[in-house]
Amino acid sequence: MGFNLFKKKKTEQKEQENGIFSRLKNGLSKTRQVLTTDINELFVSTKAIDEDLFEELEELLITSDLGIDIAMGMMEKIKKKARKLSNADELKMVLKEELTALFPEGPDPANKVAVTKPHVIMVVGVNGTGKTTTLGKLAMKFTSQGKKVLIAAADTFRAAAIEQVEIWADRSNASIVKHKEGADPAAVAYDCVEASLARGVDIVLIDTAGRLHTQKNLMEELKKIKRSINKKMPGAPHDILMVLDATTGQNAISQANLFNEAVNITQIALTKLDGTAKGGIVAAIASTMKLPIKYIGVGEQIEDLQDFDSKLFINALFD
Repeated sequence: MGFNLFKKKKTEQKEQENGIFSRLKNGLSKTRQVLTTDINELFVSTKAIDEDLFEELEELLITSDLGIDIAMGMMEKIKKKARKLSNADELKMVLKEELTALFPEGPDPANKVAVTKPHVIMVVGVNGTGKTTTLGKLAMKFTSQGKKVLIAAADTFRAAAIEQVEIWADRSNASIVKHKEGADPAAVAYDCVEASLARGVDIVLIDTAGRLHTQKNLMEELKKIKRSINKKMPGAPHDILMVLDATTGQNAISQANLFNEAVNITQIALTKLDGTAKGGIVAAIASTMKLPIKYIGVGEQIEDLQDFDSKLFINALFD
């Protein structure tokens, strides 16, 4: 009986993993077309490992949005290892290894949120990256795990932003703290954390502005929100999640650097990988920022916001 139950659980787990991989692969279909088709043609087993092959590979890596510096650094390592290789298939395996090495750390297999209650996550990013949608999908993810979620509508500069957060709160069975349009965002965040402590909330998600209509400096506004949260709950926010649009390529790294200087990002969510994004940008961001990519968006559905696993991602790009 016990063995059969164990076997059933293992089968269910395998099916779930296959489902995730399948969705990831489908979501990355356009991204894979940009990178994989050319690379697989490059690695036909009859091709000789020579300088011409290296030149083609280097060009492909640069055009995949890895960036020149990272691509050149990778090519140095690949050339050294290539001396011991006998065919292009083996070279392809080396390329996959080197791409995997660009990621600073492996995924958290259990995807556990820290035991601090509430766990406060401040979500930042420029408008149009899918920031609020990502926050909404996260709210659904957490509530489906039985967690009590409270959302702060701290992008008070746009009425549409507050409405969007309300829709997601309603969809995900999360609660919301909001003030009127034009209210002080830091005050909204403060009130939300205060309410979460009183209500025994598990997760606090704080939506923030990605652009201001006034002369106020966005980064100063974000710093103020962060200070306000910490004033009410020392040590919070526990995570600052930056949402980046993968289709913006190297520009996403410039954005991340700006936000990181202001508020010290702790993790990244990369959206729109189901669009015209090139696969190299994922590795480029992880390597340049030295920060974990926590989530990736590979479609419109709730389940298309996936916990990021670098090995799964690279296999989906190549297979």
